[in-house]
Amino acid sequence: MPLKKGSSQKTISSNIGEMVGAYKETGKIGTSRPKSKVAAAKQAAAIAYDKAGKSRKMAKGGDVIKKAKGVQGPAMIVKKKDGNRPVKIY
Repeated sequence: MPLKKGSSQKTISSNIGEMVGAYKETGKIGTSRPKSKVAAAKQAAAIAYDKAGKSRKMAKGGDVIKKAKGVQGPAMIVKKKDGNRPVKIY
């Protein structure tokens, strides 16, 4: 059965459950064969969040870093074009 469309938590959970159930029956998620149930669940979650247009990291609250004045907000990591270390932007 195809995955449901939508970005609500209920839809995402439904899609994860559907993929894990398919893994239990066939041993595959799509064309891949995860080695364990835990790996299958993680892969199913990644696919479901990607389908919904969300990231798992932001769904769990995101990366919050304290600024100089004590204000909190999500950090953004930017990779420089010259290949140097990534830089966090507050």
